This record gives sequence, structure tokens and C-alpha cells, in this order.
Amino acid sequence: MTPHILTRSLDRAATAFVLLVAAVGVLIPLSNLLLPQGSMFQVPTYLVALWGKYVCYAILALSIDLIWGYCGILSLGHGAFFALGGYAMGMYLMRQIGSRGVYGNPILPDFMVFLNWDKLPWYWYGFDKFWVAALMVLLVPGLLAFCFGWLAFRSRVTGVYLSIITQAMTYALLLAFFRNDFGFGGNNGLTDFKDILGFNVQAEGTRAALFLLSCLALIIAFLICRAIVTSKLGKVLIAVRDAESRTRFLGYRVESYKLFVFTLSACMAGVAGALYVPQVGIINPSEFAPGNSIEAVIWVAVGGRGTLIGAALGAVVVNYAKTFFTSGPLAPYWLFMLGALFILVTLLLPKGIVGTFNSWWEPIRARRNSPDAESAAREDGVGAPNLAE
Repeated sequence: MTPHILTRSLDRAATAFVLLVAAVGVLIPLSNLLLPQGSMFQVPTYLVALWGKYVCYAILALSIDLIWGYCGILSLGHGAFFALGGYAMGMYLMRQIGSRGVYGNPILPDFMVFLNWDKLPWYWYGFDKFWVAALMVLLVPGLLAFCFGWLAFRSRVTGVYLSIITQAMTYALLLAFFRNDFGFGGNNGLTDFKDILGFNVQAEGTRAALFLLSCLALIIAFLICRAIVTSKLGKVLIAVRDAESRTRFLGYRVESYKLFVFTLSACMAGVAGALYVPQVGIINPSEFAPGNSIEAVIWVAVGGRGTLIGAALGAVVVNYAKTFFTSGPLAPYWLFMLGALFILVTLLLPKGIVGTFNSWWEPIRARRNSPDAESAAREDGVGAPNLAE
């Protein structure tokens, strides 16, 4: 029987990663809900939300690694797709507040009442339904990525020029969402959420369920990425990364491949943003800041570009370090430490954590397997070739 397309591409390391994420996604919520407070193994609710945020960042890192590590597209604007997915979910959560807001308006969110809006803008219609919001989480980032990629790749914009215009796109969205008349809360953004699908968003059970869903989304995103990079499509993407002109001369429509993977990556980033917002409790224009997109690229570089597992690991490690160092006397120097980390990784570990480990482990595994291969050849009666006389 032929294995399923999402599982046949798993090797030993990928299987271990999937099982680890699944175990974490089950054990942490159970520890939070079933064990009594004060127990050594009980995970507090605030840590469940914090680690849920890390998992969402891991999904974002996977989306960047898919296009940068395997296709050579260095996007410095993926934070825009992450934020757009977050805003789509935030709009749904704002519509669920209803008359429980500060001003008690059953239709208009509080910031619209404060700004003297008399009716709901047309682009807010339908966001009182979850399926509409879920569709927009995928459609809005995907459509923006498709239009942007079609124009950029068709014009054969590559390298640093593509990185600059992706950053410019993110900055333009930042300025737009800061405006109060844009209809998304201006500088304050969207916050004060109450319910999601009828469940209190602050309840322990809801936070545990969101963490579990985030881990499930990470597993699905990882399986999709693995299925792509280990298929014939993945081989073409690597060829585009290493020799785009030669790949084009061989007859491949390079622009179509890049456009497909760029759009898929944007949809993954949008899903990460949608899961991020209910766990953090706010979405504002600061998520569009170009620095956030650059920081996400650093996660991938630290973990290991072109490894998938390394990208997810880098997101968790760097953000855990950020949480640790920004809560003490070193908080004002975090950005300097992040820059130093990137420089050190570039100089000392150019392949990242996982990439360096793989390059160190491969020769050991090859030497370990070589005696087995020689003994198998002797058993089959195959010996070393005789030298020509």
C-alpha cells in the first residue's frame, strides 16, 4: 500500500519532531488542567499562552524557511502576512463582544463608537461568522502575496531588490493601519476580546485548546513543507535557489514555481497570526513593523536555513531568550544582543544549529555504515576489484 503523501516524506528526524510536538501539545494542556496548582509538574496558564505564542512563531519561521531556505526568496515582509491573518481573526473576536463593550453598542466596536462612526464599514461585514474569518485568514494574505509575487517575479526582481520591496510593502501597511480612519483601531489596534466560538478566551480550558490547536497547525504546516521539499517540486525549488537562470533555460517556468510557494508561505503565515491573536489578546499595527520580519529571518538563520526543523527550533530558542533577557536588567540591550547573535551565527555557524549538527553527524553516520556495507558485499560475494596488471 502506498503511504500517504504527507507521511511518506518523513525520515527519522522528521518523525521524531512530529511526535515531540504532538506530545508537547497534549501534555502541557493536561498538566495545566488536571494537576493542582502548586504542583511541581503543573504548567501555569500564563506559560501555556506564552508557549502557544512560541508555537505560532515556529509556524511563521517554517513559512519563511520554505521560501528562503529552499527557493532562495529572502522576504523581509512576512510579518505583514502574519499581521493580516491576525487582524482577520481580531475582527471576528471584536464582533463577538457585542453589547458587552464599554459603550454597549451591539454592532460597532468600541473604537468606532469613540471615533463617532455611524455604521459598520462594508469590509467588516460577515466577520461575526467564524467561517468567514477563517476564510479571510487564508484569502487576504494569500491574495496579497499572489498579486505582489506576480508583479515581482514576472518582472524578474530577485535578490536584495526583492527583499527591499517586501520591506517597503510591510512599511506601507504599517502606515496605513496606524490611521484611525482606516477602520482597524488605529494605533491601539484590536483588543479586549471576550469569546471565541462561544468560549471565554481567558479561560484555562480555552487557552489549553488554543495551544493544542497551535501545535496541530505546526504539525500540519511541517508535513506540508516536508511533502513539498522532498517531492519533484522541491527539487525544482532547490534548482531555482541554486541556479535560477539555468533552471529557466531548461524549460521550467520559474515564475510559476516561485509564485506558488510564495503564496502558500503567506497563507501559512496568516494562519500563524490568526492563532497568535487570541492567545496574546491584542493585535495592533506594530506587528507590521519591518523589524519583526527581520527578526523572523534571524530565527531561521539561527536554527538552520533549509532544514525546516531548524527554523522551528530557532523561533522557539530566540524568543525564549528574548523573554528571558527582556525581563531583567539586560532589557535595553536586547536588540544589540540579537544583532550580535546573528553575526556570531553567520561567522561561526553559517548553517545554523541544525545545519551544523547535520554536517557534523553525516560523516560519523557514513563511517558507521561503511563497515556494514563492506560486510554485506562480502556476504554477496562481491569483493574489491583487482588492479589491472
